[in-house]
Amino acid sequence: MTVPLNQALRVGAYVVKQHLLGRKRYPLVLMLEPLFRCNLACAGCGKIDYPAEILNQRLSVAECMEAIDECGAPVVVIAGGEPLLHREIDQIVEGAIARKKFVIVCTNALLLEKKMELFKPSKWFSWSVHLDGGKDEHDASVCQTGVYDRAVAAIAESKRRGFRTVINATLFNNAVPEKVATFFDDVMHMGVDGISVSPGYAYERAPDQQHFLNRLATKELFRGIFRRQGKGTWKKKWSFNQSSMFLDFLAGNQTFKCTPWGNPCRTYFGWQRPCYLLGEGYAKTYKELMDTTDWDKYGVGNYEKCSDCMVHCGFEATAVAETVSKPWRALAQVMRGIRTEGAMAKDIPLENARPPDFVFSRHVEKALTEIRGRKPAPEEVAEAAE
Repeated sequence: MTVPLNQALRVGAYVVKQHLLGRKRYPLVLMLEPLFRCNLACAGCGKIDYPAEILNQRLSVAECMEAIDECGAPVVVIAGGEPLLHREIDQIVEGAIARKKFVIVCTNALLLEKKMELFKPSKWFSWSVHLDGGKDEHDASVCQTGVYDRAVAAIAESKRRGFRTVINATLFNNAVPEKVATFFDDVMHMGVDGISVSPGYAYERAPDQQHFLNRLATKELFRGIFRRQGKGTWKKKWSFNQSSMFLDFLAGNQTFKCTPWGNPCRTYFGWQRPCYLLGEGYAKTYKELMDTTDWDKYGVGNYEKCSDCMVHCGFEATAVAETVSKPWRALAQVMRGIRTEGAMAKDIPLENARPPDFVFSRHVEKALTEIRGRKPAPEEVAEAAE
């Protein structure tokens, strides 16, 4: 695990405090989406299929700061869409750092070299560059050639300027363990500070519905990947920007329930219910999200849309809480390593999961009615012209 020591200590102290206060549900990472617009159109993405009027909307700096203050999570991940398209993204980052939050900006890196001068290296700040594999695999994933090369060049420049830089990789059912292992070797040679990896979530609105992993396939894929650690050109262990317990979960050695409130998501629509992946209604405030969401309706075994999910934003918070509350178990896992052979841990039964609701269009229609009923703001007009 390569989470910086200051971040690990600060987040660990925060989690211990929540446990001592007896709080059952608390946020660990705020997923902040200040816009939906992106300069790519990835086939596995369910975040960008909105009408132009909604893609032209932005959360203001003030709205972002209000969300950070209201939520109180120690880590803020700024995603999208492509956050570097936001004209005030540097002010959002500065405001979050001023509040002593660890800030991670997720980017496809197409604008990274151009926008990098707006930011300063800091112990509070990291870039997370999206890479889904080697050159051919990544360019196919983002449906555009040349993106991998531009991302690699941006990573090199970011490291040259002293920024902490990690990569985040999303894997689908066409991932080959040997190729993923080689890819992990390659990014380690690039000098990245860590790898974040997760299976893709089966967004119901994603154009490509053929390549999402089920739970067993996810576990077998990650066992195949971890089995090859240290056996290629990179002879040391890969550095992951994630908890060891979560990685062990991906390999089928832990049985975790989802913690949807661990990574609350604030978007233009409001506070997304119940999590970053599922948009089944929105709350106006964080308090409303926490107090009025029927959390027991969601999660693996409770809801069919969650049945195949093993994504970090649902289970990383569970793994962190498990590490803090049962440190002896986490230590034993670290000493043992990630087991890649033998029986897997018993999984949560799925037979009683309720059928899916298809409610995506409701909040979109409501937002369109509101937008079309008012005069466009100047920035919206400028965005549309671009």
